[in-house]
Amino acid sequence: MFSSCFGSCFGGDDGDSLLWHMDLKQHATGDYSVAVVQANSLLEDQAQVFTTPAATYVGVYDGHGGPQASRFINNNLFPQLQKLALEEGGLSEDVIRKAFDAIEEGFLRLVKQSWLDQPQIASAGSCCLVGSISKDKLYVANLGDSRAVLGKRVENGQTGNSAVVVAERLSIDHNVGVEEVRKEVEALHPDDSHVVVYTRGVWRIKGIIQVSRSIGDVYLKKPEFSRDPIFIQYGYPIPLKRAVLSAEPSILIRKIRPEDLFLIFASDGLWEQLSDEAAVDIVLKNPRAGIAKRLVRAALEGAAEKKEMRYEDIKRVEKGERRHIHDDITVIVIYLDRPERSTNAGSNVVKGTNIPLDIYSLNSGHQGENTSSVSPRNSV
Repeated sequence: MFSSCFGSCFGGDDGDSLLWHMDLKQHATGDYSVAVVQANSLLEDQAQVFTTPAATYVGVYDGHGGPQASRFINNNLFPQLQKLALEEGGLSEDVIRKAFDAIEEGFLRLVKQSWLDQPQIASAGSCCLVGSISKDKLYVANLGDSRAVLGKRVENGQTGNSAVVVAERLSIDHNVGVEEVRKEVEALHPDDSHVVVYTRGVWRIKGIIQVSRSIGDVYLKKPEFSRDPIFIQYGYPIPLKRAVLSAEPSILIRKIRPEDLFLIFASDGLWEQLSDEAAVDIVLKNPRAGIAKRLVRAALEGAAEKKEMRYEDIKRVEKGERRHIHDDITVIVIYLDRPERSTNAGSNVVKGTNIPLDIYSLNSGHQGENTSSVSPRNSV
């Protein structure tokens, strides 16, 4: 949907060859900033912003087991949302659920087509966090443990003469490290006492994965894949009676109010290092330009401190090895200015930003910014 981004997009910033950022651009009713840092040998995070004069869409896709699922979502989810919204008279909870279902089914077809040549694709999956802002309405849908957090102003004190900005989490972490989620999974599998086990310092489904909802992870949803001798060559048989993960998104719909200031959409690599409140405080107290990069930098400094290192030391660590220090981290900050601030024109103009497929090489024809006509396509 979008091609390369030049001028306002930067790689290797601050001497870090694995960091990429886009300082500040406009969306339909405000500004936005994007940043990503790569830790894995292949970047497994993908993300995009899609904006028209009427609406803004945001997507953060945190892959695992390889980049195939996150790249598939990146290529197909927004066109699917467009197509369904046009067919059904606008965005709705039903449209979002149908789009997620279509992406899940589309990726399953890809797995079946690629199975003989790439058996390991059955273990590729991705979290999926999507936001949509249209007029005064906000939609947030997610699978997995990427997170959306709102910074909003609230009155402070009995007099109401002063205000503070607080964090409000808008998404649910589908991670069995959360007791409520763990109990949910266990309740769905009363005949499997080992559906969630504590191993390698955290709770994991079947001792493998922490998230309970995702796109992909076919081997944990379709027992015939995990038992197939072709797959076992690359892993080990997993005793499944039925799916232990789902692709049913949690969806929040709320009105955008005057006190709502900005949104932070980020993969769990950020939230492993920063609390919701700390992230909101950083956005509140710093200039807009480069704010996503500032959040990534704060997370990297936190990761370095835990390892008794400095960020300067992390910069010298190669991709792949760097995963032992921190995860891939993707951050998108969306400022919620009032509609009259929009300067976009032309009812059919689409603009957007995609992060690169690989930060280290930037060897991608799918990185950045483009302007085109709206052209929904059913690619799944």
